[in-house]
Parts: sequence; C-alpha cells; structure tokens
Amino acid sequence: MISVNDFRTGLTIEVDGGIWRVVDFQHVKPGKGAAFVRSKLRNLRTGAIQEKTFRAGEKVAKAQIETKTMQYLYANGDQHVFMDTSSYEQLELGAAQIEEELKYLLENMSVHIMMYQDETLGIE
Repeated sequence: MISVNDFRTGLTIEVDGGIWRVVDFQHVKPGKGAAFVRSKLRNLRTGAIQEKTFRAGEKVAKAQIETKTMQYLYANGDQHVFMDTSSYEQLELGAAQIEEELKYLLENMSVHIMMYQDETLGIE
C-alpha cells in the first residue's frame, strides 16, 4: 500500500478493480477543510483517462508491473507477433491493444511489454 501523498507521475496503482498510471497530480490544501490530492489517471487496460480525488493520507495498492524486453517480428493480419529475447517465446497482441504504438513499430525493433499478473497491458 502506498499513501496518496507519495504520488509521482508514472506511478502505477490499483483502484476500483483497474490498473491505473498517474498522469498528473496536485496536492490541495484549502483554507477551510481537509487537504486532498486531485489526480489524473490513465487506465492501462482501456487507455481511458479519469480524474479522481483522494483524501490526504488515503492508502491505495501499488500495482506490480513487470516489463519484458521483446522484439517485434511481424504483423499477421490483425495480430502482431513479438518474441521474448531471452526465452524465444512468442506473444501475439491484437491491433486494438497496441493501436497508438503501431505507427512507431518497425520489424526487429526492441520494445518493452508491460505485464500485470500474466496479462499483457501494452507497449512502453
């Protein structure tokens, strides 16, 4: 668990059953009332951005994101094939899952694949 007072841009957290990356945050201490943290979060599964407010001192779970270095091999229709450079295992990702990154991918390019509990979240 991590306190919302320790938020940093790029931090990955679990909130409301989703995996979120902190895009922006702001600590607010109004003259009247309790302090709070206003944050902008990106859902790593859907790409949606949501603004969420937390009470100061509130705790959230930190998501353990594993990053694997893989090599982009080729496109097979709507699927894109990547190979783990250490174990030579291949992984197929759908075009919808990596839509934003597709325009930057070149064959034999090394990329970092984000994984959360054996679920592929996307390319970094």
